[in-house]
This record gives sequence, C-alpha cells and structure tokens, in this order.
Amino acid sequence: MKERQGGKGDLVKAAQAYMEAHSAEKFSLSEMSGALFVNGSYLLRTFRRQTGMTLLHYHQMIRCQKAGELLTHTDRSISEVGEAVGFVSSSHFSHVFRRVTGCTPSEYRQRHAGEMET
Repeated sequence: MKERQGGKGDLVKAAQAYMEAHSAEKFSLSEMSGALFVNGSYLLRTFRRQTGMTLLHYHQMIRCQKAGELLTHTDRSISEVGEAVGFVSSSHFSHVFRRVTGCTPSEYRQRHAGEMET
C-alpha cells in the first residue's frame, strides 16, 4: 500500500504538536500513539527516521526550551522551574537540562541574566 505524499511528514508534525501541547505531562507512547491513531512502533521509527532523534529526546528538548524561558524571564527557583515543565525531581531536571543544553540550569540563568524581564 502506497502512503500519500507527505504522510510521514504530517505524522511527525502531529507528533511534535502533541508533545508541545503535553510537554509538562509524563511521556507516554501509548497515549500519544492512541491520540494520533497510529501504532506506537511505527510512530517511533517514523519520527526517528524523519528527525534523527527519538521521541523522548524531542520531548526533553521541548521541556528544556520551556525551562530556559522560565529561567530567563522569571525568578522562580530551579526546582520550581523543573516542576513547572514536568520534572518530578530537581536532580533529574538538572541532569536532563545539562545533557540537552550543555550547562546546568543555574549556569543558564547566569548566562542569560540580562534578558530577564521585570
């Protein structure tokens, strides 16, 4: 069966939109694939082939982008920022944030301190 033009690209865009809308929630492949009406294994393979990254890595990247905005534009504590973007543990948040961005949340805040809005 031949897939329609743009079908895989549309699926990837839908998956990205879903993860952005649900970024603060615990990642669940079964819920996501169910919401997108596709098989979970197919979704994993297609997303990785089209983007070069796993669904989980993309989900973490979105969380870290949102955390970066909060770190830059609010005076919330590191643990409050981690919790706001969906991490249960502040140590796990710091570990993932460092892996994704290359610096700790506090280093990120210091580097972007001039951008804070009051």
